[in-house]
Amino acid sequence: MEHLDPSGCCGDGPAVGLDRRALLLGAALGAGAVAGLVVPGRAYAAPAIHNPFTAYRVTGTWQDHLNRGSLGGVDFGMPVGTRLPACGAGTVQNTPYNGTGGHTVTIHHADGYRSQYMHLSQFLLGNGAAVSSGTVVGLSGGAAGAPGSGSSTGPHVHWHMINPAGTRINPLTYVGQNPAPGGLPKSSTEQDGVPGAILYQRMQNWLRLTAGYTGPVDGAPGPSTWAALQRAMRAYGYTGPIDGQPGPNTWRAVQRLASGHGYGGPIDGVMGPNSWRGFARFLNQDRWN
Repeated sequence: MEHLDPSGCCGDGPAVGLDRRALLLGAALGAGAVAGLVVPGRAYAAPAIHNPFTAYRVTGTWQDHLNRGSLGGVDFGMPVGTRLPACGAGTVQNTPYNGTGGHTVTIHHADGYRSQYMHLSQFLLGNGAAVSSGTVVGLSGGAAGAPGSGSSTGPHVHWHMINPAGTRINPLTYVGQNPAPGGLPKSSTEQDGVPGAILYQRMQNWLRLTAGYTGPVDGAPGPSTWAALQRAMRAYGYTGPIDGQPGPNTWRAVQRLASGHGYGGPIDGVMGPNSWRGFARFLNQDRWN
């Protein structure tokens, strides 16, 4: 779905010739944070990174990219406008119309590592914004010919990492070799009231620990997730069937749970931003990591 030229201009930028702005950025982020700037003799720690796209299908593997001359990446198919959570803490840099990569967000992590998301339809944060793991940094794009899509031929996000030496690396391999401590990231739903994959991952993990859920913790709830939620909601007044099809009675019980975590609205079975914020505060507790 993405066609990169062999030079790797898609998101890498120039390999040499650091300018004053880049050096200042490096000073702000710590020695070694600028692409290709490696301090001799320094030990580089691996920052905590997670895969925020587990709920989406891989539509282009790392090897697929290499086979067509790209420096590498992983594509996840998703509708245009999907919220893109940061895979780890760091500082944001936006690059509009970044060659074949289109609109690109770079997250500068600790010790010179970077992550890049490509083909965005919209940036959401300003340059230099500090983000924690799970903070939404932009909206996906990739529709052929749309502004910011670059050479993409269909809706998706492209993700790769860059190590302190300036070499592009497979983020899925990195995550497998450097599991993030503390388990799942926190959901940004607590701030913005919009449910997403990380909220649902945390919900699934909570249900796995407390309500007999045995399915994947993938952020893509199906009937078994919803049935487990209904079982858990027995403790909050739900008396309906355990059928995996949540309706107003299920959501009234969720609102009762959320009322113990900052939700002060009506118990009407209609989940709005404030209902989701209260539910997210419950799910963001460390015990559900």
